[in-house]
Amino acid sequence: MEGERTITERNEYERSSLSEEEAGQDPMHLFSAWLDAAERSGQPDHGAMVLSTVGAASLSSRVVLLRQIDDRGFIFYTNYNSRKAMDLERDPRASLNFFWPALQRQVRVEGKASRISGEESDAYFADRPRASQIGAWSSDQSRVTGDRAFLEARFKRWSERFEGKPVPRPDHWGGIVVRPVRIEFWQGRASRLHDRLVYERLSGGAWERIRLQP
Repeated sequence: MEGERTITERNEYERSSLSEEEAGQDPMHLFSAWLDAAERSGQPDHGAMVLSTVGAASLSSRVVLLRQIDDRGFIFYTNYNSRKAMDLERDPRASLNFFWPALQRQVRVEGKASRISGEESDAYFADRPRASQIGAWSSDQSRVTGDRAFLEARFKRWSERFEGKPVPRPDHWGGIVVRPVRIEFWQGRASRLHDRLVYERLSGGAWERIRLQP
């Protein structure tokens, strides 16, 4: 086809390694350590993750920002009327992918999504910048719009409506937690013999760790 292009760039992965001993038995503890390392390395948007969902007719992926991790799993915030939230309402299966190229690391998460409590969403929303709070009221996320001016006019109207008073959280906006059942840690290694450690959650809640060939 016109404009066809082949990418020939190849990088050698020799920055680090991942042994069972240093990985431990708790994948959430290991993930937290890797997230901290990504932040220290100066990786921009180190909490960015690709969220993939199962839609009515197809699969869909997009980048969202991780806002919290705890014993439940991985939490992000969104408009509940958005395509991703509607997908997860129909089918709670979700996958997340984190990639930190400076560290030659990747984490893949598979799990099931559900909404967090309204109280938790209220607390997070209250700490958002005011412009972002108003933006949550102004946009019908994923809906068709005529032009940019329409969005800016809506933002102006909501700004005027809330002038001089706190902005409440809209009912259609809040947090979603992805509760993991499988987490894979990928560490680039020389000669493409990468380290791949996978944790799978057992029925009793414990994690089983296995190593995959690269």
